[in-house]
Amino acid sequence: MSNTVGPLARTSTRRLLGAGLMLSAAMTVAACGGSSGSSSGSGAGSGSGSGGTASTGTSSSPGVTISLKSVPNVGTVLVNGQGRTLYLLTSEKGDKVTCTDSNGCTKLWPEIALPTGTTAAKAGSGVNASLLGTVRDASGHMEVTYNGWPLYTFAGDSGPGVAHGQGIASFGGTWYVLNAAGSPVTGQSQSSSPSSGSGYGY
Repeated sequence: MSNTVGPLARTSTRRLLGAGLMLSAAMTVAACGGSSGSSSGSGAGSGSGSGGTASTGTSSSPGVTISLKSVPNVGTVLVNGQGRTLYLLTSEKGDKVTCTDSNGCTKLWPEIALPTGTTAAKAGSGVNASLLGTVRDASGHMEVTYNGWPLYTFAGDSGPGVAHGQGIASFGGTWYVLNAAGSPVTGQSQSSSPSSGSGYGY
């Protein structure tokens, strides 16, 4: 009797162990499949995120383009690739940079800096390519210049087609837009310019 039961018990035990192993293997495969799916999902997410960043980097990397555009109240002046009005600071003639991060100037007047790996700005419509250049500022940024003037946008400009920074005196000089020859345009901007000056002057 014990001889008969022994083999049956062993057979049952083997079957149970075999079923347990199969179930465990199935669960492992499912878990791997799930984790691989989620990891691939997260990979796709981060891939698409980095793809977005890469494409942004790609679009901005060739993207420092300086062009001419008509801006109300100041005429046809230099603008960046987004159409925002560009300015010079009169104390900076001849590639001299006095508007810096350390004196807080670039918070109001962001410089036009070249992205890493870019060596020059592109000349857009109406711009004389021979007047484009670069200068290295105190922070090591390569800033774009035009006719020896480092170029800036103005934080007080809401977007393209405005020049609220025109004629503001701050940071050791006066801010003016530039014409095609790279000379300052000293004419008045909007009638709101004085209030802009009082709001953003230094």
